[in-house]
Amino acid sequence: MSVEERLREIQGRMAKAATEANREPESVSLVAVSKTFEADDIRPVIATGQRIFGENRVQEAQGKWPALQAETTGIELHLIGPLQSNKAAEAVALFDVIETVDREKIARTLAQECKRQNRTLRFYIQVNTGLEPQKAGIAPDDVAAFVRLCRDELGLNVEGLMCIPPVDENPGPHFALLAKLAGENDVARLSMGMSGDFETAIGFGATTVRVGSAIFGRR
Repeated sequence: MSVEERLREIQGRMAKAATEANREPESVSLVAVSKTFEADDIRPVIATGQRIFGENRVQEAQGKWPALQAETTGIELHLIGPLQSNKAAEAVALFDVIETVDREKIARTLAQECKRQNRTLRFYIQVNTGLEPQKAGIAPDDVAAFVRLCRDELGLNVEGLMCIPPVDENPGPHFALLAKLAGENDVARLSMGMSGDFETAIGFGATTVRVGSAIFGRR
């Protein structure tokens, strides 16, 4: 199956999941996760009309996306991996959306960089719904205070929450928790669901799903 066929299959599955959840298929966006793939692997996906892509590492994205963006207008680039403070300036310059705001230090650094570069980005707060010690993210009980800090004190455009459920657990309760937190904190968007569970996530209200291997193939 070609990349184009795999992408169409994912889009069809997304639309079916949305319809089954009594939602409009257009209410769910697809972030095609292109991490570890080269520009030549990404071009066929761009050619199908896909415009939203996700990358894990700033340095890797810097090596391929400026050229791809010069070739095609309308690309929207999401950072979906962890961000260190020393890469914040590069991230603000390159990305349109940062989905992994997970601590006060990085939030303050991003606010300073947005002001310095006169850039307006959209941000998601990463929530550690499983309270996994090895995983980044704000604890669910701390989300309200952190949203207030980011929005009211730092002036960040927090449009969503993001989570990565524990791999060995049913993702449904984690998606439900994220949706509850979003509703309580007036956050409009939910980035949740990956190749193995995006249909479940759509059923729980995901507005963005992050799919990589099911589109691009094995890394």
